[in-house]
Amino acid sequence: MLLKELLQTAGKYEISGSDEIEINGIEIDSRKIKDGNAFIAIRGTQADGHDYISKAIELGAKAIICEKLPEKTIEGITYAIFSDTEDAVGKIATTFYGNPTEKLDLVGVTGTNGKTTIATLLYNMFRAFGYKAGLISTVCNYIDGEAIPTEHTTPDPITLNQLLGRMADEGCKYAFMEVSSHSVAQKRIGGLKFAGGIFTNLTRDHLDYHKTVENYLKAKKAFFDGLPKTAFALTNADDKNGMVMVQNTKAKVATYSLRTMADFKGKVLEDGFEGMLLDINNTEVNVQFIGRFNAYNLLAVYGAANLLGKKPEDILLQLSTLRPVSGRFDSLRSPEGYTAIVDYAHTPDALTNVLDAIHDVLKGRGKVITVVGAGGNRDKGKRPIMAKESVRQSDKVIITSDNPRFEEPQDIINDMLAGLNKDEMKKVVAITDRKEAIRTACMMASQGDVILIAGKGHENYQDIKGVKYHFDDKEIVREIFSN
Repeated sequence: MLLKELLQTAGKYEISGSDEIEINGIEIDSRKIKDGNAFIAIRGTQADGHDYISKAIELGAKAIICEKLPEKTIEGITYAIFSDTEDAVGKIATTFYGNPTEKLDLVGVTGTNGKTTIATLLYNMFRAFGYKAGLISTVCNYIDGEAIPTEHTTPDPITLNQLLGRMADEGCKYAFMEVSSHSVAQKRIGGLKFAGGIFTNLTRDHLDYHKTVENYLKAKKAFFDGLPKTAFALTNADDKNGMVMVQNTKAKVATYSLRTMADFKGKVLEDGFEGMLLDINNTEVNVQFIGRFNAYNLLAVYGAANLLGKKPEDILLQLSTLRPVSGRFDSLRSPEGYTAIVDYAHTPDALTNVLDAIHDVLKGRGKVITVVGAGGNRDKGKRPIMAKESVRQSDKVIITSDNPRFEEPQDIINDMLAGLNKDEMKKVVAITDRKEAIRTACMMASQGDVILIAGKGHENYQDIKGVKYHFDDKEIVREIFSN
């Protein structure tokens, strides 16, 4: 593609050199540059791409898209200067990959909890309807049936458009993606056209990045502010921020609720560890999911499928066949008659939701033992809150490692313990080794009890000092059960 064609939708820029040159690829990582590529220099949170311009040219970059000219420019290299390359990169990537969201219906899901479940269930449902579909999620990306490993909830703009471009080329009619607050704040979704947006809920998370809950809320809301009037905006009417999210959107607003009047109204009629009986818009449906938080997720799926033009009776039929997403309330039954539940809950609210769901089913007939940790190099403020919530809703709590990253595991555990008083500490054991913590919980459990192993869910690794070591909570549980 000619450089001038590539830049035409990205906003105002100044050019130094010829814009009539052919560009055969775009990159924001200088290490990936190949001969004939354009390098886009972005001022990131960890590094400034402008420091790597000379490296990109060494590797064969023909064009540099930047915010300021380097002190020394190279003859034969074209420089395009934008006021904000972070804003431009998404639009450039969309243009380079053929405007994929003009060719498929893209639905984004945002909120603190529930994004993975909702996006994945919509993907599974629409494939079951017979459509080719794509998925961009925390667990894995899919182009129809082909799995593509993922590193971030929302990929960088180039990877994202590359994925969407492949989906469009391979005939996908729909794509469903998680939209993280980081991706909105960092403009990773710039240039994409959404057919719909879904809001789940908003509670404390990612304050290490956003600093305040208000900034976090603004990032989520910006997604809905940017939806076109041809799109739908489906929001959780029971969340205190649900209507705030859509107050300035141009999209068609619809609501879902378990507690108040809404376009898509639900009620939990029965629940157990095998599933729930729900009433959705006055029709009963059995589902293979547990807990009120999942009732909300299923209502969002039902609502979105309706807004995408599917018949209610067809949607309900599919809802009854859908299964939970890996690492989201995964229930394993031990030979001794107790239940272990592996869940990704890594925020105070997610922990509350999962523990509420366990108590709703147990109804006081067994003990609850919770194994919980907190991630390193992330929001430290939620650590004592998570410990306190675990103690409030559990008979015994084992505080352990999660992904310590570059922090010392014991320091993270100490931050969690700092939230507890003397009486609360009587319920708590601290075991740094996560495998040993899970084993100890299993030794404490008797028939009818429930162990919640929270924080990692689908992850099959522990991130320690920059190295990912194989570690899978479900594998550990099965190994303990078999021995």
